[in-house]
Amino acid sequence: MDLIQNFLRKKIVKNEKTLPSMNLAFQASLYYFYKQYHSSHLMPRFTIDEIRRKFSSGKDFNEIFDAFEDALSQSIQDVELYRLLFWNSALGPDELCLFGEKLAKEFPNLAYETYMWLASVFEVTYSMSDNFELAMQYYRKAALSKPEEVQPYLDAADCHDPELNIPPFYWLVEFLKLGINLVKDKKTLLHRLSYLYQMHGDQKQADFYRNLADDLRRNQN
Repeated sequence: MDLIQNFLRKKIVKNEKTLPSMNLAFQASLYYFYKQYHSSHLMPRFTIDEIRRKFSSGKDFNEIFDAFEDALSQSIQDVELYRLLFWNSALGPDELCLFGEKLAKEFPNLAYETYMWLASVFEVTYSMSDNFELAMQYYRKAALSKPEEVQPYLDAADCHDPELNIPPFYWLVEFLKLGINLVKDKKTLLHRLSYLYQMHGDQKQADFYRNLADDLRRNQN
């Protein structure tokens, strides 16, 4: 973060005592907008292959950040390229959220896939660092960006551990219920709700949602 903090000292922060109170995302955001403004008319700094290498195996945040900034300035909208960035083990949750949010804001057409990738990354790593809340946050964001898609709800349900009750059962069922009137594939969502209730021993609610799914299937035939 030396590069970012040096920039802040020179350009924005009048009182250096305020620097420690700025979190990583805020510091990087200020740096990003400054660099974006001053580089808008410059030639690309990196080739796509160089960006790919920095995303997949880079260890220095400043170098990865510069490659990300350059990818945005080149209007690169290849979600597979950014997927390498999200799986870079050198980046922590705050940094991943920073990159993901900026990517979704810059290219709204990539928002759904970006949120789904972030959710899947946090789902895999939550057992090590309690990131299940971030996984759920990004499944919710994905659902909001494409309300008709059932996959965010199904993937959120799939990461439930009934023995540990992680993510919390009550949170999951309320999330899935929100999607019933939004998704196209209502039958699949109703069956998943039934399964969750059955998993937790609530046979009455399990039967209720299974019957709703069966009624929907009969009406569609």
